[in-house]
Amino acid sequence: MKDELEKIDELEQNDETSNCLFCKIGSGKISSTFVHEDQNCFAIRDITPQAPHHLLVIPKKHYKNIALLDDKLLMGELFQQAALIAAKEKLENGFRLVVNTGADGGQSVGHLHIHILGGRSMQWPPG
Repeated sequence: MKDELEKIDELEQNDETSNCLFCKIGSGKISSTFVHEDQNCFAIRDITPQAPHHLLVIPKKHYKNIALLDDKLLMGELFQQAALIAAKEKLENGFRLVVNTGADGGQSVGHLHIHILGGRSMQWPPG
């Protein structure tokens, strides 16, 4: 029974990743200019920027959202990379990191990603 459940989970995962925009970008099936790339993640500029600097840090491995990311080291690496990219973008006056999760959280692509927003004053509450 366990083997059958694992096979079903693998099939669902394969279907999710084969239709995933960020998986296609990460694998090169969709062309994009990477601001950063390493063995675990890549970063691109958002195509609908909400700030003068709006970048996305995306893990190469498909995770539907942050609630399903069980790798503490990877989570730390993603946030560390976001901070390093913000520094390269010269956002020394400040920036905001956002992780939308689920429909009510405003997640529009079903693949974990961290937004880096900067280059203007951010308001609170955010939305």
